[in-house]
Amino acid sequence: MRLRLRQFRLRTGPYEHRVVQPRQPLRHTSLTAPEPIGLLLGDHDGLNRLAGLFSFAAYSRHTIVHVPLRDGVPPDEGFGERVDLVLAHHTLGLRPSKWPDLRRKLVNGPALTVRTDEARTARDAASWRERWEQAGFRDELRHATHARTFFLFGSRDVFAETAMAFSCAAGWGPRHKRVVEGHSVLMSALPALVQAPGGGHPFEVMICFKPYPPYAHFKRPGR
Repeated sequence: MRLRLRQFRLRTGPYEHRVVQPRQPLRHTSLTAPEPIGLLLGDHDGLNRLAGLFSFAAYSRHTIVHVPLRDGVPPDEGFGERVDLVLAHHTLGLRPSKWPDLRRKLVNGPALTVRTDEARTARDAASWRERWEQAGFRDELRHATHARTFFLFGSRDVFAETAMAFSCAAGWGPRHKRVVEGHSVLMSALPALVQAPGGGHPFEVMICFKPYPPYAHFKRPGR
């Protein structure tokens, strides 16, 4: 997949950060943070581009991926306050409390075009799934919500697995019968979110396909 991005290099004290974000917004995609259940609603374009952005994040250990989602077209279903999405590797050491200062500097970044490798993403996702059932395996997605932003901190393989979840949702979501009437369809969920100690309802972010209105324009594939 070819991704059209904007790139920013920002300095905070002695540290320089590379941040990328989509050049064009994902207008018909929205996200609410898990409290403990969150919801990501997206059309084919939005889910497909999120698959590409997670794949890019998987192989960009020194880059922060920022996906503005809170100011898109408001969905006509769902719950909770909309938030942006930030992806970063565990090893980068990004602290959510520092993000508002960085976000204010995301102005006039130069254009950047990158290509993702779907075959490599699929291989690394398969490797993650093979190891997921093993005792003591902890390649999970740490998460936090701060300043109307949902942060996901992960590794190459778990980001690759998440990319595959979005790719599947983008490809198969339009084939469900209910979507021609404008209904959303639950396709998957973010994998392996770290859970809070002490039990309680598990944290979840549901991934749903939903065509954008007016729904009369939407045709299921093959019809």
